[in-house]
Amino acid sequence: METTQVTLAVRGDTSPGEVIAVVGSCEALGAWCYQRAVTLQPAEHNGTLWKRIISVPRGAVSTYRYFKGHFLESKSAGGPCQVIVTKWETHQQPRLMSPTESHLDIDNGQFGFHNGLECVDSGWLTCQTEIRLRLHYSKTSPVSITKKKYKKSRFRIKLTLEGVEEEEDDEEQEQSAVAWHKMTTTLETSMISGDGYKSRHSQPECGYALEASQWTEYVIHSMDPDNLELTFDFFEEDMGEHVVPGDAHPGTVGTACLLSSFFVESGKDTGVVTLPIMKRNSRQTLGKVRVDYLVIRPIEGLQCDMSSSFTKYWRKRSAPLDVGHRGAGSTHAAKENTIASFKSAANHGAAYVEFDVHLSKDCVPIVYHDLTCCISTKKKGDKLSLDLFEVPVKDLTYDQLQQLKEHFVLLTILSWSYSNNPYHIGWLAGKRRIVFSCFDPDVCTMVRQKQNKYPILFLTQGISEIYPELMDIRCRTTQIAMSFAQSENLLGISAHTEELLQNLEHIREAQSKGLVVFCWGDLNNDHDNRTKLREQGIDGLIYDRLKSTCASLKSTCASLKSTCASLKSNCASLKSTCASLKSTCASLKSTCASLESTCASLESTCASLESLLFYSKARLNGEDPPPLSCPMCCF
Repeated sequence: METTQVTLAVRGDTSPGEVIAVVGSCEALGAWCYQRAVTLQPAEHNGTLWKRIISVPRGAVSTYRYFKGHFLESKSAGGPCQVIVTKWETHQQPRLMSPTESHLDIDNGQFGFHNGLECVDSGWLTCQTEIRLRLHYSKTSPVSITKKKYKKSRFRIKLTLEGVEEEEDDEEQEQSAVAWHKMTTTLETSMISGDGYKSRHSQPECGYALEASQWTEYVIHSMDPDNLELTFDFFEEDMGEHVVPGDAHPGTVGTACLLSSFFVESGKDTGVVTLPIMKRNSRQTLGKVRVDYLVIRPIEGLQCDMSSSFTKYWRKRSAPLDVGHRGAGSTHAAKENTIASFKSAANHGAAYVEFDVHLSKDCVPIVYHDLTCCISTKKKGDKLSLDLFEVPVKDLTYDQLQQLKEHFVLLTILSWSYSNNPYHIGWLAGKRRIVFSCFDPDVCTMVRQKQNKYPILFLTQGISEIYPELMDIRCRTTQIAMSFAQSENLLGISAHTEELLQNLEHIREAQSKGLVVFCWGDLNNDHDNRTKLREQGIDGLIYDRLKSTCASLKSTCASLKSTCASLKSNCASLKSTCASLKSTCASLKSTCASLESTCASLESTCASLESLLFYSKARLNGEDPPPLSCPMCCF
């Protein structure tokens, strides 16, 4: 096959160690695999211009995208290359080339801009691990001071980190089959509140003060996550003198240290650890700090390609999407969260069906709504009495769940046959449209970081009189849910209708921030409420009994068709009447013209008769009148 030497050029700023690479549909561009992508080289005369000559098939159409990242070559010969994607272009229609000559120069302008549209997304976890340390007032103040001197002090906190160095023999390093170049570990800070957010930025010199209404989070990316030393420095805001003589920061009063190896030793990737705050100039403790932690690791064996992404893509529609709640809903004849219920919703106009997924004790995905189920047991020697126990679904194996009687629960494993199902329902996701959503913000964060294709909505309860308030600050109001969704770069939120109906402006506010807005709750089953939400431009409605809604819409459509037919008939009748009137008007115009002509003739005759009468009178009186001008006169 003939090839073309294509020179690609693009402009973009990069951080130290970061490069711009291109990946595309053809083999020469890696077949959408980021590990086989082609890196560009910076031009010598311009630090922001990147170029590369690539040989691609001539006459064939190839699509491609650019991305920024770190390429970590293996120290061992022939070892695999690890790639960290930091930013990538996510246009729905990627760049395109179709070379026909032996050489082609393509200048793609600025990174992230294509067809006049900027579309760039952050990367996902490919080989690095993300550690999140959080300080917040979800339960109580995260900092507890025991020393009376500092009881009323206001502290600023800054996190610093260092790698724990370990000595290794040169011989061991040479024998290591997967020895990677070390990537500089990064540390960024995010803050979220109902008033807004500040995402992924560096800390000021003396850190930040904690606020009761604010969620403060430290985000660490590392290729060596189990070998870090994390230190919290505490600064007293109003102190002007040095606590420790010669200290660079006069307000430093204490520190709290944590080794990242603790996360491995604890065997948990999420939890809370309490650390003592030690004075800088002695071994005395000032108090303690409660640190909420979350460790996010890439999914082993999952290779996300870069052919497409819908994580931030949403096509605006003229009307909101109807989503079947647990299929056809809890008020439908077909039992909720069953294949029959899903099919019923699909057959009656649902754009999506919403259902709830749990993992059983033996890690089998199941579809069930509640967090717990009820189990009854018989008492010894008493065949009539039963004891009822509420058991978390996660504590039962799949076989145990299947043994429960139907009137207690009907569970469906997430696998089903292809027969008698719509073409887009099957074992794998394929090209189906899927949106993940969850009430747990950490789950939303993890799903966002572990893949690059599917969008996520943050399910939020907000302010409610129906349900008790949730402990997590990020879940308490619709406004702070918006800030969280923006900070984590989610598609949008799925808000509780109760709060939306009391604050309809939340819909437009969220959409103005680039968020998609769905809503859920029993209040959505009321037609008037759905009408209000539709008028405000809601993007999606999750509710029960789509069948009745579909029947109502069909009846309305039939009525509108009948009205249209009647109007058409009336229009035809009016057209006929208009044509008749036009004909009558034309006839009247002709008659009028004839009458006008007759009138003119009569007027002329009258004038002639008057002249003749005058002449005749004059002759009878013996006068000699002037001759008549009428040539027909015989006088």
